[in-house]
Amino acid sequence: MSSTRFIRAMLVLSLAVIPAACNTADRDDEPIDPDVEAPMTTERPTPGPMDAPDGEPGSIVDVAAQAGSFETLLAAAAAAGLVETLDTGGPFTLFAPTDEAFAALPAGTLESLLADPDALRDILLYHVVSGRVTASDVAALNQATSLQGGSLQIMVHNGSVMVNDATVTATDIEASNGIIHVIDTVLIPGGN
Repeated sequence: MSSTRFIRAMLVLSLAVIPAACNTADRDDEPIDPDVEAPMTTERPTPGPMDAPDGEPGSIVDVAAQAGSFETLLAAAAAAGLVETLDTGGPFTLFAPTDEAFAALPAGTLESLLADPDALRDILLYHVVSGRVTASDVAALNQATSLQGGSLQIMVHNGSVMVNDATVTATDIEASNGIIHVIDTVLIPGGN
């Protein structure tokens, strides 16, 4: 894989941030009831998809790379050998931690993961769900199974959609092979 393709792939993966908030003043810390539709709002504007020359959005990797806030995610995906999967496979839903989310990990954590591609791959796949799951779909769930095999807990807390301990900050960033939701925390299987 060329270094340009690697960098592009790494950037695209780091774009997957899900900023979504639910207006749920009457529910706090309760699992989402799938029979009740919770209104979704976006706390800040969601970045638009990067369009391919034909006007279609680029792949998850392309979109993340062009967003500019997922460099660490994309670099980790490259180190774990997941760039091609996220670039051409799918459809996928990516709960994408920002560069700031990776920077908030305890000192040495990212370096340790980069040195252990298998562990890094498991953690990154824990951020991916099979299929295209929109913000309204997420709000109607109380859990989802990741490609890593672990369960992601989904709830509304203080009016925000939470995936485990991560807050969704942007939603429904379209890609040709899926959708990205931006989150503010790196998800660790069994840890959050």
